[in-house]
Amino acid sequence: MNSSDPERPQLSFFPKTGKSFDEIDNAREPLLQDGAINHPRDNYSVLSAILPFVFPALGGLLYGYDIGATSGATISLQSAKLSGITWYNLSSVEVGLIVSGSLYGALIGSIMAFSIADFLGRRRELILSSLLYLVGALVTALAPNFPIMVIGRFGFGIAIGLAMHAAPMYIAETAPTQIRGRLISMKELFIVLGMLLGYAVGSLEIGIVAGWRYMFATSVPISLIMGVGMWWLPPSPRWLLLCAVQKNENIQGTRETAIHCLCRLRGEAIGESAAEQVDEILADLSYSDEGKEASIWEVFQGKCLKALMIGGGLVLFQQITGQPSVLYYAATILKSAGFSAASDATKVSVLLGLLKLIMTGVAVLVVDKLGRRPLLLGGVSGIVISLFLLASYYTFLDNAPVLAVVALLLYVGCYQLSFGPIGWLMISEIFPLRLRGRGLSIAVLVNFASNALVTFAFSPLQTLLGTGVLFAVFGVIAVLSLVFIYFIIPETKGLTLEEIEAKIL
Repeated sequence: MNSSDPERPQLSFFPKTGKSFDEIDNAREPLLQDGAINHPRDNYSVLSAILPFVFPALGGLLYGYDIGATSGATISLQSAKLSGITWYNLSSVEVGLIVSGSLYGALIGSIMAFSIADFLGRRRELILSSLLYLVGALVTALAPNFPIMVIGRFGFGIAIGLAMHAAPMYIAETAPTQIRGRLISMKELFIVLGMLLGYAVGSLEIGIVAGWRYMFATSVPISLIMGVGMWWLPPSPRWLLLCAVQKNENIQGTRETAIHCLCRLRGEAIGESAAEQVDEILADLSYSDEGKEASIWEVFQGKCLKALMIGGGLVLFQQITGQPSVLYYAATILKSAGFSAASDATKVSVLLGLLKLIMTGVAVLVVDKLGRRPLLLGGVSGIVISLFLLASYYTFLDNAPVLAVVALLLYVGCYQLSFGPIGWLMISEIFPLRLRGRGLSIAVLVNFASNALVTFAFSPLQTLLGTGVLFAVFGVIAVLSLVFIYFIIPETKGLTLEEIEAKIL
């Protein structure tokens, strides 16, 4: 594209730098020559970089908390003595709606995100999510009857869908390149922390009359902190620049705003390189068709289609390798091995939650050193082994329960090293900026939809095939996912989001 192109923003040079579009376009090519990474130094202060992660990550913590607390809340709800309500005699369908209501809501939220993400922006989408978390938690906790409770669960689920869409996107667009992988992977750590918090609150309040109300109400202060924090944080500089270039409005003023936002996100350490980084983003937006507004069908074309295959395929395999099903059998496996103290569902959940926490912590520490591909290949290889061990146990080694316990722990540990954190990391950084909001919403929708599919199809398939054969099928799918990762998934370690788009897509 040359400087006379009518699609190019009508700005002949970048203020303060004095560089023209053509000069920056010419500089853009050497940026990626010979595979070298020569982007401006991304200096940052730790405190300034951590806060833009913490507040969005609270959306993940609330998602995890809902998973953990709901298991205790359903027990409390159905207790004639402790429920504190007259409608405690719930059918299995009604209990299922309470448990999975947030999942259905998350599917709706993912669909909503496709239309509103680029209009609202990452920050305002997270503020909306915190508001829905707050309203959903209050409606559920104060529900006078079953229909109102289900409405509250759906509302909370919509918040989950929006938060799991916007949080990784905001973190990816605002995090320093050197620690982007670590910060986005830590969102998975927050989900696990939320699950542990949910189990802990549930165990403490399950003996209280109407304890389920307190379990659901615990989300209220967390959602308030999330909302206030997101209100205080600046918007994503990349999103600001994208909107200005697409609308061809006040680019100079938006550039100054983006520099100010970037300085807040990095702290004083960034110095004068803030202007260089903003100019680099502007150069990328003006270099090709990035300045044009995206149409719906472009998500399924060109660069975004490739990104969708990478991100959507990864989160699809993340779910259809049997993660919900393996955890479903956790209590049964531990009980069969003679761990009588662990046969209690809450204790089993806490045990596995601690293992998840430790292994996710390991992934967080090494993801920006080892890279994404080594963790995926190593972790999924362990998942393959664990699934075939479980298939063997349920087929012809049922007299060796210790084998099943080892397989269970291996599966959980390897999942948290690979699919758990890396799946969310890859979908947050692989989509091109102009289509990131819509592309990521489809990937999140694939994640929740495939989770629901595996959850609901498990029992019929178990009856049809048998447990051992079903785990073997999951094992075969895991082998296919390993092939997919080896040949399709790229390495994005150390690359800026703009370099990922230029080099990989």
